[in-house]
Amino acid sequence: MTTAHAPAPADIEIGDSSGSVPESQLRGGRANAIEVWEVSKSFGDTTVIDDITLSVEGGQIFGLIGPSGCGKTTLVRLLVGLSKPTSGSVRVSGVAPTEFSTRDRERIGFTPQGFFLYPTLTVHENAKFVAGLYGVGWRQKRRRIREVLTLLELWDDRGKLAKDISGGMQRRLSLACSLFHRPDIIFVDEPTAGLDPVLRQKVWEHLHYVRDHGTTIFLTTQYIDESAECDTVAMLNRGRLVAVGTPDELRRQALGGDALDVQGPNFERADIVALWALPCVNRVDWNGRNVLRLAVENVGVATVAVTNALAERGTEVTAVHPYLPTFDEVFMELVADK
Repeated sequence: MTTAHAPAPADIEIGDSSGSVPESQLRGGRANAIEVWEVSKSFGDTTVIDDITLSVEGGQIFGLIGPSGCGKTTLVRLLVGLSKPTSGSVRVSGVAPTEFSTRDRERIGFTPQGFFLYPTLTVHENAKFVAGLYGVGWRQKRRRIREVLTLLELWDDRGKLAKDISGGMQRRLSLACSLFHRPDIIFVDEPTAGLDPVLRQKVWEHLHYVRDHGTTIFLTTQYIDESAECDTVAMLNRGRLVAVGTPDELRRQALGGDALDVQGPNFERADIVALWALPCVNRVDWNGRNVLRLAVENVGVATVAVTNALAERGTEVTAVHPYLPTFDEVFMELVADK
């Protein structure tokens, strides 16, 4: 999904402009904002997070994707220090969340899943209250609140009570409240849950803007298709990590390569055998009566090779085109392998 962004106002700052990276974050010359090692979390006899290891490089949107109840919120609570792991270790900006100093907490922002602000205060009053909690000085508070509320398209509604604004605006207000103090990293739990597609896209536009201005975003979502909006995706199912990679990497992992659909009126099993024999083809599946879906190393090379192989057999081909699977399909394919 491609999103167009308006140019940033020159005076709006999102993240820390210092550019410094703690030495503990450096791994092989690249900065890891978040590191999780062999982490498990149990409540009594129930294991909610089961032996998870992952790292998040700074300056990206890292999406933790999975169905409701798979452990996403539990992991976020571990990362912000609201809960301790049963086993394993967690580091955020090189520090264990349970050992955060005041300065460490000033470097992160957190937007929980539910609306946590005061419904009987206005948008602006809630903003002033939260900015004060984060220690934003009174000299900076007025300017900073205007900057962020303008960025998230809330400034014109600043006089409305929080209970009277839409669900999408409430989500944006929650996000705004995690940005007033210019954090390096923000954790956002289910930012688009319950929103219609138009509002979901609006929230993603703002998340991309924040990412593009230097803030690392770790978010969770139960909408599998939102994987395409992230730079890196971790797929979680029943508390276990299923796969981690870029959206393109996960598509290729699920299908065994790029996907190519071959259409024709009269495919036979012998055609499938012939296609399996091609070096550029990794997999062949029936996908409906008149479609063969192939996993191939290179779509361009495979299109020519497949067309020629079927032509030599006298098999009619009506169309050959790449297929881009949905992330629901990718998720189901990867989960099925576990």
